Amino acid sequence: MGEIIDGKKVAATVKENIKEFIRSRALEGKKVPTVASILIGDDGGSIYYQNSQFKIAADLGIDYKKINLSSSCTEEEAINTIKQLNDDKGINGIILLLPLPASLDEKKIIAAIDPSKDIDCLTDVSIGKFYSGNDGFIPCTPRSVMTLLDYYNIPLEGKKAVVVGRSNVVGKPVAQLLLQKNSTVTICHSRTNNLNDVCSEADILVVAMGKPHFIDKSYIKKDAVVIDVGTSSLNGKITGDVLFDDAVTKAAMITPVPGGVGSLTTTLLFLNVCEAMEDYDSKDSFGNRS
Repeated sequence: MGEIIDGKKVAATVKENIKEFIRSRALEGKKVPTVASILIGDDGGSIYYQNSQFKIAADLGIDYKKINLSSSCTEEEAINTIKQLNDDKGINGIILLLPLPASLDEKKIIAAIDPSKDIDCLTDVSIGKFYSGNDGFIPCTPRSVMTLLDYYNIPLEGKKAVVVGRSNVVGKPVAQLLLQKNSTVTICHSRTNNLNDVCSEADILVVAMGKPHFIDKSYIKKDAVVIDVGTSSLNGKITGDVLFDDAVTKAAMITPVPGGVGSLTTTLLFLNVCEAMEDYDSKDSFGNRS
């Protein structure tokens, strides 16, 4: 039976380090981080996510400003709102909740965000810095994957890693981060031949395909580490891409859904804004100063 990788436990560790950073700044009379979250329209998932972010920010001691624009908002109004936040020295991070209403040009509005405040790593500039290995923000869900692997001291150098899913949000950046750790990485997708065979050779298997319970133990090498990034609603419950009860009997370590990768993602969004503060120069995944 494999060991459960506890995302909630890791998130609690990161939160305590963020809180200590906030307390230290306050004692020194320095400004605490401030995040502005822009919600355009009334997408239910985005409303839920914004409220969740607000609660976590309050717990951490980070100032969080909700900016809600109507679905009838024009591109000019949205871009002007972002530019005002760019120019506001009191704002350290900007979050743009997606998806936007269909009437708006998502790429154009994202491009208006100042990359130095782009804590969700949405802009082309931020993405370019990430893939070129320059200092910049790391996309939060891929960073969550790597933080879990780091916390549990899972060796990556020289290991065979397979990423199932090639999205710009998870699959590709996770592969990039694994490459930076000197893993040998294979990216699979819906048209990969013999997917079962490829996955069953992986020492590290990261699944982000959006197909609930698709991966069973036949895809898993004995004693592999399995990271399930999938989140789908199945029979009224949130579930992952991995058939957990089956896979846990063969994997050495495995993340549950819920309680795994997703438990950490929003916390790392706020770690990004802490790292954006002028005197917060640590890049440690747990917020420790170097």
